[in-house]
Amino acid sequence: MRVQDVMTVGVQTAKPAGKADEAWNVMRAKRIHHLVVTEGARIVGVLSDRDAGGHRGASVRDGRTVADLMTEPAVTVAPETTVRKAANLMRGRSIGCLVVERGGRAVGIVTVSDLLDLLGRGFDRGVEKRERRSLNHRAPHRKRNRSTGPW
Repeated sequence: MRVQDVMTVGVQTAKPAGKADEAWNVMRAKRIHHLVVTEGARIVGVLSDRDAGGHRGASVRDGRTVADLMTEPAVTVAPETTVRKAANLMRGRSIGCLVVERGGRAVGIVTVSDLLDLLGRGFDRGVEKRERRSLNHRAPHRKRNRSTGPW
């Protein structure tokens, strides 16, 4: 299965010079946890709700711009990337999303929630049947001394 099969399209973006409070309000209104930060068509970073301080982070966002709080550079993958590779990349870097890009433009986003949804609903994939080798060796047994043992 590929990232393009599970990604969310219609990526919400923010400008680096934008106010962090306004970006936070967009995330709350849209019920999302990540905004892709773009300058023109170029992807420059990601702003997560955690970067913005969460629900109680008004003091973190006060008077700050998106560029002040965003994580840069954004970690990107191609739509053809396997879901397994994307999950390992997210786990290895301890990040909550990957920006899916084609030709330098954001075409989607894959989040931990997208991967959990995939696991939760299950997915059909062919299971490669491999012939198992039979075990032909036997473990040696110890001789029991009947006079000292309980049996």
